[in-house]
Amino acid sequence: MSATTTPATPAATAAPAALAPDARISLRAHVRHTGALVRRNLLWIRQDPESMFDALLMPIVFTLLFVYVFGGSIGQALGGGQDGYVQYVIPGMIAMMSMTLSQGVGTGFSQDFNSGVMDRFRSLPIGRGSVLFAKIAVEMARMLFATTVLMIVAVLVGFDIDHWAGLFAAVGLSAVFASSIMWVFLTLGVVLKNAQSVQAMGFMVLFPLQFGSSIFAPTQSMPGWLQSFTDYNPLSTLADAARGLMVGGPVAHDLWITLGWSAAITAVMAPIAVHKFRTKT
Repeated sequence: MSATTTPATPAATAAPAALAPDARISLRAHVRHTGALVRRNLLWIRQDPESMFDALLMPIVFTLLFVYVFGGSIGQALGGGQDGYVQYVIPGMIAMMSMTLSQGVGTGFSQDFNSGVMDRFRSLPIGRGSVLFAKIAVEMARMLFATTVLMIVAVLVGFDIDHWAGLFAAVGLSAVFASSIMWVFLTLGVVLKNAQSVQAMGFMVLFPLQFGSSIFAPTQSMPGWLQSFTDYNPLSTLADAARGLMVGGPVAHDLWITLGWSAAITAVMAPIAVHKFRTKT
């Protein structure tokens, strides 16, 4: 008696598909996959602690540099000396951290593509969205770590925390804005060929936005054309909103403009990032 052999169908013999389409995965599975990928990224940081040097050293170096090099002269212009400048610049530096460290999500994403990690993900039945959200979650954790370091150094150089609720609100607002900017760098991480290109492009974007804003100095003494730029610069409104929340002053106008910028950037860039990622994977 001979056995009958059923020919293998292409579906049965095909290799596992790329990252599984999100529509086939439940929300609970998405959350589980995202948690697993977050753990994977945190373990990678544990094995490569040098990757945290920017989050650790940047707030220390920038705080000491601006307070002790520029604090005297700019503080005199503000009418409060170096102590007055500390109260001015620290809320602005929280805004700066949200923008600068957001770049890490793009460079990390590019490295994953070039190192073959994404090829490994293609063989796993996980949703594409889990990969993106895990990257954002880990970079948000890095940003909060850097903000904590910043506030420790700020207190050591004389910053007075009079409004704890305002401090947490300012950090939360910065996190919201950072999450929107991360979609921009995720797109760059997918489109550009390597991490160096992402860093170069990020520098070209970050440098004028940071220094053409009210983060480090008031904008009243700037030329008229530059003041026009700062008026539409979301980092200016974020810094001014954080300043109002932490040390007192007007908040509502800058708060709503910052939230509007965050929503607009996310609405435009998130679909682009997801589309580019789906296309490449």
